[in-house]
Amino acid sequence: MTNLTDIKALSQPLLANLAKLGITQVQDLLLHLPLRYMDETRITAVRDLRLGDSAMVEGEIVHNEVTYKPRKALIARLEDASGQLTLRFLHFYPSQISALKVGTKIRVYGEIRQGFFGYEMVHPNCKAANNDAVVSESLTPVYPTTAGLTQPSIRKAIQTVINQMTPLATKLNAVASKESNVQNPNLAETLPATIYQKNALPSFAASIQAIHYPAPDANLSALEERCTLEWRRLAFDELLAQQLSMRKHYAKRRSVDAPIIAASINLVPKMLENLPFKLTNSQQKVVAEISQDLIQTYPMQRLLQGDVGSGKTIVACLAALQAIEHGWQVALMAPTEILAEQHFKKFSQWLTPLDINIAWLTGSQTKKQRETALADIASGAAQLAVGTHALFQEAVIFKKLGLSIIDEQHRFGVQQRLALRKKGDPQNLNQNLHQLMMSATPIPRTLSMSYYADLDVSTIDELPPGRTPIVTKLVSDERRDEILARVREACAIGKQAYWVCPLIEESETLQLQTANDTYAHMQNTFPDLNIGLVHGRMKPSEKQVVMQAFINNQTQLLVATTVIEVGVDVPNASLMVIEHAERFGLSQLHQLRGRIGRGAEKSTCILLYQNKLSETARARLKIMFEHTDGFIIAQADLHLRGPGEFLGTRQSGVPMLKIADLERDVDLLELAKEWADRLINKYPEAVDRHLERWMRHAGELVKV
Repeated sequence: MTNLTDIKALSQPLLANLAKLGITQVQDLLLHLPLRYMDETRITAVRDLRLGDSAMVEGEIVHNEVTYKPRKALIARLEDASGQLTLRFLHFYPSQISALKVGTKIRVYGEIRQGFFGYEMVHPNCKAANNDAVVSESLTPVYPTTAGLTQPSIRKAIQTVINQMTPLATKLNAVASKESNVQNPNLAETLPATIYQKNALPSFAASIQAIHYPAPDANLSALEERCTLEWRRLAFDELLAQQLSMRKHYAKRRSVDAPIIAASINLVPKMLENLPFKLTNSQQKVVAEISQDLIQTYPMQRLLQGDVGSGKTIVACLAALQAIEHGWQVALMAPTEILAEQHFKKFSQWLTPLDINIAWLTGSQTKKQRETALADIASGAAQLAVGTHALFQEAVIFKKLGLSIIDEQHRFGVQQRLALRKKGDPQNLNQNLHQLMMSATPIPRTLSMSYYADLDVSTIDELPPGRTPIVTKLVSDERRDEILARVREACAIGKQAYWVCPLIEESETLQLQTANDTYAHMQNTFPDLNIGLVHGRMKPSEKQVVMQAFINNQTQLLVATTVIEVGVDVPNASLMVIEHAERFGLSQLHQLRGRIGRGAEKSTCILLYQNKLSETARARLKIMFEHTDGFIIAQADLHLRGPGEFLGTRQSGVPMLKIADLERDVDLLELAKEWADRLINKYPEAVDRHLERWMRHAGELVKV
C-alpha cells in the first residue's frame, strides 16, 4: 500500500492537513469520497435561473457596497447580457470586498434564493473569469475537509494520485474498466471479477473514477443519494469487508480455549423448583442455548436481548448457577449502582437459599467493605461477584473466574469489557472467559446482520404472563394541572408514581437544577404526600436510601432524572409522567416507560410535551404513542438516528460504515453476507487483499 509521502507532487503542508483527517496513504485518499457535487460544466444565463436550483453564472460586477442594516453584509451585483443577480455575504474579509470591485469579471456558483431585489446567491463560490477560462469537464466534487485544507487542494491531490495511477494515454473521465489497464495496485481489484460482474456492478477503478469525476450528464440527485451503480459497488465492498472481518473474528474466538462447563444437574433444577413463577417458552429456549454454549471448548460470546421486563435476569442467574455448580466463579457487571444493587438483592434472594455466597463491589463502599469483598473474591469464597465498573479494576483478582455477565452492555466501552474478560483463571492464562452480554435495547435486524454478525444472539421475544400492557398518553404541557390531579388520584388509592425531569442539553448541572425545582414544586403541590428525589449527583448511599423508601412504599411520588432509566423494579408504581418528553431519545423513552407495568395493575405513561415540536420530536412521540414493542421502536430509532448514534462508536468496537447505509442498502448487505463465506472458502487470498483496503484502521477490539 502506497504512502502519500512517496508522491513527490504533494507538499508537506498538504500532507499534514490530510493527516488530520486520517489520510496518510493513497488508498485513504482514493476513498475520501465527495459529500456532494457542483455542476460547473455549464454557464447559466441570469434569465434562465430557477428558484432552488444550484447553478454557475458568469458576469461583471456592476455594484459593490457594505450595508449595516438590518445587519452588516457585503452586497454585490453581477450582470450578464440577460440580467442582474445579487450576491450576499454575511461574513466576509476585506480581501473579498476588493475581489468583488466594480468591473471585475467573475464566475459564481450557488443556490438561487428569492431576495428583496429579485434572485440572489448567499455566500456563493467565486472565482475570476478570464477570457480563456474553460468550464469543467466533469461535475465538481465537494469533500469533507478540515481547517487549513481547501477544496481545490483536496481535488488537486486526488487528481494527482489518479493521474499517477492510470496509463498516461487514458483521459481522466474515461478510465477503462479492464483490470489489465490499471497499472497501480491501489486501483487494482481485490475481488474476483465473477463477484461484481455477476451482480452487475462496475469495477473498483471505474467506480472510483466515476465518483470523483462524474460525467456532465450524470444524474446529480442519484450521485448525491449514493444510488448509482458506482456508489453501490463501493457500498458492497465496504459491507463485504465488514462481514469478512466479523467472520474472521468469529473463527478466531472459536479457536481458543475456554472452561468446559457441564450442564447443571443440581442447582438449576433446585432454583426452578423454588421460583414462584414458570419460565416462558422463550426463556426456556434461551436458557438451553446458553447452556449448550457453556459445554463447548471455546468461549461463549452471546448477546441476550429482550424487551424491558422480558425476564433476562433469571436467564442470567441460571447461566451463573451452571458455572458455580462446577466450581467456577461468575462476575456480573452493571453500568449504575442502582442497577447493580438491584441485581445484588435479586440474586441474593434467589441464591442464598442455595448456600451461594455473593460479593458486592462498587466504588462507593467503605474501605473495610471493599477489602472484605476483594478477599472473598480472591479466595474463591465469593462464588458470584456483583458490581459496577469496580469489578475490572486492577485490585480485583478472581481465583477462578469462568463466566462474565454484562448487563446493558452497550453502556460499557470496549476497553472496559476487555478488562473484565482478562480477569479469567490466573492458573491458566491461555483460557478465555465465557461471556454473556445483556441488552434491553433490542437490536434491529440490519444491525444484527452487520455490527453483531460475529456474535451469537439470543432473543426473549415474549413477556411473562400477567403483565398488563402500558397505556401511553401524549399530553400538552398546557394541561399540566390535569396531570397533577391524576398523580394525586393514583397516590390516594395506594399506588406510586414517577415524575421524570427532562434532559436539558445533556447538562447535569441544569438537569440537577430542574430536578430540585420540580421536587420543591411537588412538595408545595402535594403537602400530604411523601415525595422522594433521586438524581445523578447524589452519593450512592443517598440514592440507595431514597430508592429503598420508594420500593418499601414509604414514598408515594419519586421525582427523578434518568438515573432510573434501567433496573428499577417497583411493581406498585403504575404511573409515570415524563416532562419535556420531546427532549428524550426513543430508546430512553422506552426504557423509562419500562419502569412501570411491572405488576398486574393497569399502568399509564404520560408524555408531557411543549407545543412547538420539531418534525423529529413529533415522529418520536408518535412512535411511542403507537407502539410498546421494543423491536419496532428500535427499528424506528435506527431510522431516525442512524447506526453511529444508535450503537455509539466507543461502545461498539466496530468501525462505522462510511459509504453503505443499512436501510438503503439492505439488498447489498444480504449479498455481502452470502458472498463472505464463499470468498473465505474459495478465495482466501482475496479476503486478505480486501480487508487490507477496507479495514486497515480497524483494531482488534471487535465485540469484546
